[in-house]
Amino acid sequence: METILSMSVVLLSGLIMSRLIKPLKMPAVTSYLIAGILIGPFCLGRLGIPGIGFSSLSQVEDFGIVSDVALGFIAFAIGNEFRLSQLKKTGKQATLIGIFQALAATLLVDIALIAVHFISGEKMSLEAAITLGAIASATAPAATLMVVRQYKAKGKLTDLLLPIVALDDAVGLVVFAVSFGISKALVSGSVDFISIIVEPLIEIVLSLVLGSVMGVALDFAERFFHSRSKRLSLAVTFVLLTVAVSMMEFEIGGVKIGFSSLLACMMLGTLFCNLCGFSEELMDRCDRWTAPLFIMFFVLSGAELDFSVFGDYTIVLIGIIYIIARSAGKYAGTFVSAKMTHCDKNTVKYLGITLLPQAGVALGMSVTAKELGAEGTLIRNIVLFGVLIYEMVGPLATKIALTKAGDIVPEDRKSSRGVK
Repeated sequence: METILSMSVVLLSGLIMSRLIKPLKMPAVTSYLIAGILIGPFCLGRLGIPGIGFSSLSQVEDFGIVSDVALGFIAFAIGNEFRLSQLKKTGKQATLIGIFQALAATLLVDIALIAVHFISGEKMSLEAAITLGAIASATAPAATLMVVRQYKAKGKLTDLLLPIVALDDAVGLVVFAVSFGISKALVSGSVDFISIIVEPLIEIVLSLVLGSVMGVALDFAERFFHSRSKRLSLAVTFVLLTVAVSMMEFEIGGVKIGFSSLLACMMLGTLFCNLCGFSEELMDRCDRWTAPLFIMFFVLSGAELDFSVFGDYTIVLIGIIYIIARSAGKYAGTFVSAKMTHCDKNTVKYLGITLLPQAGVALGMSVTAKELGAEGTLIRNIVLFGVLIYEMVGPLATKIALTKAGDIVPEDRKSSRGVK
C-alpha cells in the first residue's frame, strides 16, 4: 500500500505543480523537478508524515526501477530521430558537432580543475579533476526531449539537437571510460589497458548489437498483430525486455561485459523506425502511454537532488567552476563545429544552450567514480551540485533557445474545456 500511495503522491504533486507554475510559462519539466524537491527529504519529507513526501534519499532510490524504465522509453523515442531520410540531410553535421562539443566540454573542465588542483593542492586531486572532465561531456536526453515535445518544436535546430543528444551518450561513455581508467592508474600506480580501452568499446558494440537484434525482432513480431493496442503493448514489451537485458553484467577472462540501456534502446528505436512502415503512428501512441511515467521520472529526479552539498563551501566553489567551464565548453564547442559544418546562424547561435542539461548519465558516472574512494565522494558531490543547477536552469534555457531560433512558435492554445 505504501508504494502505491507514494506513486500517487508523486504523480499528483507533479500535476498540481505544473498547473501552479503555468502562468510563469516555464517548461513542465521544471515544474516536475520543483514538485520533487518539495516532497523530497529536504522539504516536506522532513515532517515524516506518510503520504506527504519521502523522509530519506533511500526511499527515493527504492523507485529506481521507474527511472530505469523511463530512460529506456526516452532513449527509444530519441532513436526515432535517426530516420535515414533525415540523417541524409543532417547526419554529418550531427556527428561532427556531437563529438566536438563533448570533447570541448571535457577539455575546458579538465583545464579549469587541474588549475584548481595546482592552486589548492589537497582540495582537488588530479584524479578527481580528470574524472570530472569526462563526466562534463554527458548531456541529459530526458529534459531536452520533454521540452521539444511539450512545445512541439520543429526546425533546423531541433533536427540537429536530438541526434546530437543521442550521440553524446556514446561519446560520453568512451571519454569517461578512458579518463576514469587514467584516474584509477594514477591512484594504483599501474595502467590497465583493458579497463581503459577494451571494456568501453565492448560495452558500446554489444549495446548497439543488442538494440539492433531487438529492433529487427520487434519489426518481425509486429506483423502478427493488427490491432493498435496489441502493437503498442508489443512495443512496450520490447523496450522493457531491452532494459532488462541491458542490466546484465558478467565477466569473461577478466574482462567485464556490460551494456548501456540508453544506447541499446536508442538502437532499438532506430532500427524499428527505419524498418516498420507504421512506426511513426506507433511512436505517437507510445508517447501518450508514457506521459505519466515521465512525470514520475522527473518528480523522483527532483526528490533525489541532495541539498546537503550546499553545506560545504569547497563543493560549492568547485561546483561553480565546473558549471562555468562545462557550459563554456559545450557552447564554444557547438558554436565552432556548427560554423565549420555551415549551419544556419540561429543554429550556430543557440544550439549550444540546448545541450546544457545534465542528469541521469552524469549521476551514473559519478556512482562508478566511487571506486576512487574519498576522491569518488568528492566527485559525486560536485556532480550532484552541478545537476541540481543544470536541471533547474537547463529546461528553461532550452525553451528560450528553441524559441529564439524560431523552432518554438508561441500558440494561443485552449484546453478541451475552452479555458486558456
